[in-house]
Amino acid sequence: QVQLVESGGGLVQPGESLRLSCTASGLNVMRTGLQWFRQVPGQERQIVACVSGDGNAFYRPSLEDRFTIGRDESKNTLFLQMNGLKPEDTAVYYCAARNSFYCAMYDPLYSYPYWGNGTQVTVTS
Repeated sequence: QVQLVESGGGLVQPGESLRLSCTASGLNVMRTGLQWFRQVPGQERQIVACVSGDGNAFYRPSLEDRFTIGRDESKNTLFLQMNGLKPEDTAVYYCAARNSFYCAMYDPLYSYPYWGNGTQVTVTS
């Protein structure tokens, strides 16, 4: 049984950093394509970044210079390092997975059977 649990969200000021984590059970983060999404109330859930089992990472172009996706093998955890946060980064952040070695940036949401419950990130002065 696959479970994903996000953590690390919070309330920060513009320009600050946060590191989100997604602790996985039932899958190996080093052998599975993994995705980070975010959603603002009333808007569609959008892809943030993804990483394949081979470590290749991909980013939403507007976020690539501030966000870094990675994995911690020792903790079987996916992380998202977010620097230079802006108010428009405020959202609930979710990790997602499916039974694939490779990640995908723009596949439909229904193609991911495994989701965490999300962690709230709020950026405000």
